Amino acid sequence: MTYMKKKYPIRLTPQRLAILEYLEGNKAHPSASDIYKAVSEKYPMMSFATVYNTLDTLREKMQVLELSIDSKKKRFDPNTKPHHHLICMECKAITDIHRKFALDLTDGERCDYKIMRNHIDFYGVCSNCKKKTK
Repeated sequence: MTYMKKKYPIRLTPQRLAILEYLEGNKAHPSASDIYKAVSEKYPMMSFATVYNTLDTLREKMQVLELSIDSKKKRFDPNTKPHHHLICMECKAITDIHRKFALDLTDGERCDYKIMRNHIDFYGVCSNCKKKTK
């Protein structure tokens, strides 16, 4: 619990702690609904609003990334270190890519922006979905 208090600058209720524990090391890039389903087993009285508000607070404090990869639902990534994503166009599975890509923009393309970071999404079909189509 002390570790969580140091890592996350928010008030840690038992419900928030359960959400954080679910996210810790989670590489599935879950939606708020996925998190709610998993955490409400332990806390059946918890509302979906609690999950969503907690995720919103964590996003504001840069503790999770909000991904808008899936137009039907937002997904969340607890890994806030710079990385890219490989996304299956069939099942929407997301895989982290930990590689730097040198992308140089010309002065004209940069439009006087100071570039702070970049994010690249690669789209394809995962091996599970390829097997299903054969």
